[in-house]
Amino acid sequence: MKQPILKITDLSYSYDNHEKILKDVNLDIFEREKIAVLGANGSGKSTFFLNINGVLIHETGDIYYRDTKIDKKNRNELRKRVGIVFQDADNQIIASTVLAEVSFGPMNLKLSKEKVKEQVYEALDYMNLIGFEERPPHYLSGGEKKRVSIADIIAMKPEVIIFDEPTASLDPLNQQMLEEVLKKLEKEGKTVLISTHDVDFAYRWAERILVFSKGEIIADAPPDEIFQNDEIIKAANLKRPVLLDIYEMLVNKKFLKAENSYPKTIDELYGLLSKSN
Repeated sequence: MKQPILKITDLSYSYDNHEKILKDVNLDIFEREKIAVLGANGSGKSTFFLNINGVLIHETGDIYYRDTKIDKKNRNELRKRVGIVFQDADNQIIASTVLAEVSFGPMNLKLSKEKVKEQVYEALDYMNLIGFEERPPHYLSGGEKKRVSIADIIAMKPEVIIFDEPTASLDPLNQQMLEEVLKKLEKEGKTVLISTHDVDFAYRWAERILVFSKGEIIADAPPDEIFQNDEIIKAANLKRPVLLDIYEMLVNKKFLKAENSYPKTIDELYGLLSKSN
């Protein structure tokens, strides 16, 4: 039986002993999964992420990384293996140059100088940042800052990478850049979780969707199932992806025959239309 890379059981968390933000969350996450995490603001998505990468300490429940139970003594191991790219790059960037910024994580892993340099330059190349080494990151454009914040995490070579609202405030060109990075990570076998309000992106990219509402996971299924469930959409204040609506309209109007798998991109929909003519 396939073992999860992360196993979360009965996880709960509250800030300052007030109302619980997470309520008995149970979840298995496996290698190479592409998971979109949806839900309204305040539903618990970011708090969940900060628990599973070790920034926050859960109050009740357990987190296992490859069958190893995470506690206070080995919590740093979780931070090494699960990287998080925050929504606002300015909240993540702390150094005075791009080189120092991307070096910070690997240096804290106590790697040799040679290994730090190797991983940093791999990450800079990965994010098309060669030539930016001595530039102050806070003076970069929004898209460039996002690239630096992603390079920060890639340089540490985690097995699981979390993106918290990565498309927020990105223009179309930088959104395309992000999707190209995600394709690279997929080829490398990384496990990726992304929280987003962009249902069209979640629909075409994810293999699995988690829906949070009031601190609980109310749905865990493939995109087709999630977005055809009106109860889930209403409970989580979601909307249906445009491409799904177009496809179902074409089927209802008899322009297309219903398929077992739904088209996730314009090209896939065009292929179905070409095949039907």
